[in-house]
Amino acid sequence: MTAYAIAHLRSVDFGPEIVRYLEEIDDTFTPYGGRFVVHGAEPEVHEGPWPGHVVVVEFPDLEQARAWYRSPAYQAILPLRTEHSDSSAILVDGVPPGYRARDYLAKVGRG
Repeated sequence: MTAYAIAHLRSVDFGPEIVRYLEEIDDTFTPYGGRFVVHGAEPEVHEGPWPGHVVVVEFPDLEQARAWYRSPAYQAILPLRTEHSDSSAILVDGVPPGYRARDYLAKVGRG
């Protein structure tokens, strides 16, 4: 099942460290089948505060996403982002084809 790495970048000190991070991150995805699906877009906020930007990277599955995040190549550049931004990052499974919101009710014992 497709999985995603999602980052919320509330603020970024766009100096040489972030430039280097951006120059090097793409190559860290290749062995794990990752690709940007959202990057650098201005969010259209409809509810609540949303400072900053969101980044979404798609992976074939959660194991590949975890392997990428833990990889020596990504860990080597990770401090370039974490030390120069106010951000959060998560890894999360997607849903299977045909998924409906009501499917969640069975998952939580309500359906």
